[in-house]
Amino acid sequence: MTDPQPLSLALAPAEVVVTYREGGVMELRSPQPLQPYPATLAAALRRWAEEAPERVLLGERRDGQLFELTYGAAWAQIRRLGAALLARGLSAARPLLLLSDNSVDNALLQLAAMYVGVPAVPVSPAYSLVSQDLENLRHIAAQVEPGLVFAADGARFARALAAVGAPAVVGQAPGAGHSVLEDMLSETCSLDHADAAHAATGPDTVAKILFTSGSTSRPKGVVNTQRMLCSNQQAIAQCWPFLRARPPVLVDWLPWHHTFGGNHNFNMALFHGGSLYLDEGKPAPGLIERTVANLRAVPPTLYFNVPRGFEVLLPHLERDAELRERFFSRLDVIFYAGAALPPNLWARLVAVAEQAGAAGRVLMASAWGSTETSPLVTSVHFSIEHAGIIGLPAPGCELKLVPREGKLELRVRGPNVTPGYHREPELTAAAFDDEGYYCIGDAGRLADPTDPRRGVVFDGRVAEDFKLTSGTWVSVGALRVAFIAAAAPVVQDVVIAGEGRTAAGALIFLNPDGCRALAPDVPADRYTDDPRIRAHLAAALAAHNAANPTGSRLLAAGVVLAEPPAIDAGEITDKGYINQRAVLRRRAADVARLYASPPDPARVDPA
Repeated sequence: MTDPQPLSLALAPAEVVVTYREGGVMELRSPQPLQPYPATLAAALRRWAEEAPERVLLGERRDGQLFELTYGAAWAQIRRLGAALLARGLSAARPLLLLSDNSVDNALLQLAAMYVGVPAVPVSPAYSLVSQDLENLRHIAAQVEPGLVFAADGARFARALAAVGAPAVVGQAPGAGHSVLEDMLSETCSLDHADAAHAATGPDTVAKILFTSGSTSRPKGVVNTQRMLCSNQQAIAQCWPFLRARPPVLVDWLPWHHTFGGNHNFNMALFHGGSLYLDEGKPAPGLIERTVANLRAVPPTLYFNVPRGFEVLLPHLERDAELRERFFSRLDVIFYAGAALPPNLWARLVAVAEQAGAAGRVLMASAWGSTETSPLVTSVHFSIEHAGIIGLPAPGCELKLVPREGKLELRVRGPNVTPGYHREPELTAAAFDDEGYYCIGDAGRLADPTDPRRGVVFDGRVAEDFKLTSGTWVSVGALRVAFIAAAAPVVQDVVIAGEGRTAAGALIFLNPDGCRALAPDVPADRYTDDPRIRAHLAAALAAHNAANPTGSRLLAAGVVLAEPPAIDAGEITDKGYINQRAVLRRRAADVARLYASPPDPARVDPA
């Protein structure tokens, strides 16, 4: 899999057009022009409903049994549901708010809303179920003023439904063998009305409003148009032509209120006439077993996950030969995104692929983008030998690299870029430069400045980097990944502190699984004090510093955080991505412990 020779998959050539401008600015674009694409996602759905009506679009477990919905049935149901939504007074100004996890009903409602020009607003269930004050949920509801709210489990979401205060469609718990939408589907509504509403939709119709959750304390509603979603899937199709030869099969847990799961993965299955099986598991103890069972039942052709998801799944693949063989039996791509993949996880993925005889056959891939770019800007469509490379610009996407504070800031322009933030004109204006490029806030660099075809390397968030008192810039993203690798498997994530200090330090979130392996006789609430775990961290700090002796890469010390990152405080997304700035603001006292004199007893120093 690390062999740089071309894979057997049909992939776009690794080519890029580079324009060098004054001041060190570079512009990158694909030499492939973006080919024509459907005006709306409904056009893609209708195509497959006509060409392959019996093919499975969606699958999920209901009452312990696998339920499958075909393209033909989905097409018929979204027209009826669209008519029912219009009969309830929904419109472009009164969108559909969805609170529940992924489900077939959730998918049908989103597709039905988009069919008749009603924006779908999927919201993180954590805002309803984990949040204590429901502040983010109330803010979102006030921003969009929903005409209808969907919750598959009315009892579970009762507190959230009361906070929103809009009409609701609710039902029993998912998997109970009953569709929440049966009553809506049985209503007699005008299909002509729904079809007429659909005829009025087009590329500029708002398909979704997705609320960001990682970079600010208050979620921002990113407008997603049909043009954004459809152009992005066409760009993916041109990067990965093999998708045309075999309809993809996905087994996926990634949430639809995030652009990775909801736009990249869901739309990829739909656009290419593929099948998406909903994984009710999660990368967490007690839930990963469901993922394992689903992967055993339906081996995917493409497997998407975030680094934390691979970390939790890998032990099962490593010790279960039957699962490993089943998982790789028809796999074309292993794809990570959402956060940087530590080198040790890359090596373990390569090893299990080799054990399954899939080395050289499976593409290890990634991409880069954001909610505002729906989401893909760059794509890996060539062999790469290590994590960190985010590929080359996809057709239609223009990437500008602008020198800023010692790095190259990435900016994006193309049909996949949002027109702005819902009811936030000032935020919208501030998000674009004077040439119309969206300023995403990330940094990148060429993997090989002498050969741009080798791709772009993700270089962290510009806003996260800081200077030490020496004036040296600390690259937070690179330092974070390096220390997680050095401290594996005990550290789940780390936040880098040290702005205005003489050296950087680490606020450490422990990995319960790794700690359990090191200290099996200790309860989880004592991990922070266990001498074996502290000794492991001290040795990891020393090993990291030995390999990174320069001032900007050194870690003076670490402090282990007992409290997990809080979603209410914006410290973490439900995909597991840590907001460095939010953690540093909220845990200023822990930062002070890093630099206290005399040393704080909780501090871990290099061995």
